[in-house]
Amino acid sequence: MSLKVDIQAMQQQMLPSIPKEALATMQQATQDLIDSHIAEQAKHIDQRAPNFTLSNTKNEHFTLSKQLKHGSVVLNFYRGRWCPYCQLELHALHKIMPSIHELGAQLVSICPNTHEQSSQFMQENPFDFDILIDQDNHVAKQFNLVFKLGDDLQAIYQQFGIDLPDYDGNDRYELPIPATYIINPQGIITHSFINPDYTQRMEPEAILQALQS
Repeated sequence: MSLKVDIQAMQQQMLPSIPKEALATMQQATQDLIDSHIAEQAKHIDQRAPNFTLSNTKNEHFTLSKQLKHGSVVLNFYRGRWCPYCQLELHALHKIMPSIHELGAQLVSICPNTHEQSSQFMQENPFDFDILIDQDNHVAKQFNLVFKLGDDLQAIYQQFGIDLPDYDGNDRYELPIPATYIINPQGIITHSFINPDYTQRMEPEAILQALQS
C-alpha cells in the first residue's frame, strides 16, 4: 500500500470531525501558500545543497558534508511530531530504511521541534534514522522552505490543541513546508519533492527509485 493511500484513508477518518469553517480556512491557507510560489523559491535539482551541522536526539552532531563522504543522503523536512501526516510519512520511511542502506545511502529527518519534544517522539517511535533538531528553522531557511502561519491558522491550531510555541520553543509560528531531497556525494541535489500542500508527500518507492537511478 502506498503512502498516498494511507493518507487518503486517514483523511476519510479525520476530515468529518473538523468544523467546516476551520477546514475552509485551512484549505484557503494552503492555496495561498501555493500561490506564493514558495516551492519555486526553494532549493531544487542541480543546485548545491547548503552544508549544515545539527544535533540529533542523542546530542550527536550531524554534518552534511561529512556524511556525504559515505554516500548519498536523503533529507526529509517535516513540520512536527504533532502533524499526523508527518507521522504517517516517517513510519513509511522507517519501513524502507533497509533498502536505503542497501543502496549505500542514509536518511535523516529535520524538524523545528525542541530537543525535548523530538526525544520524546523518538522514544515513542524508535525510527531507524536520526531526527535532527532544527531550532528556529535555521537549516530549513537555508533551503528556502519556511513560512509563517497567519493569525487565523494560529487560532485554529490552538483550537485543535496544537501549541506550536511549546513544540518549537519559540513564538514565531514558522513551519517548513514538507520536502524531501536526495543529495549525491558531491553535494548536488539530484532529486527533490517540495509541495506547499502538507497532505502531499514523496512516495517511499519513489525515493528508492531515485537512489537506484
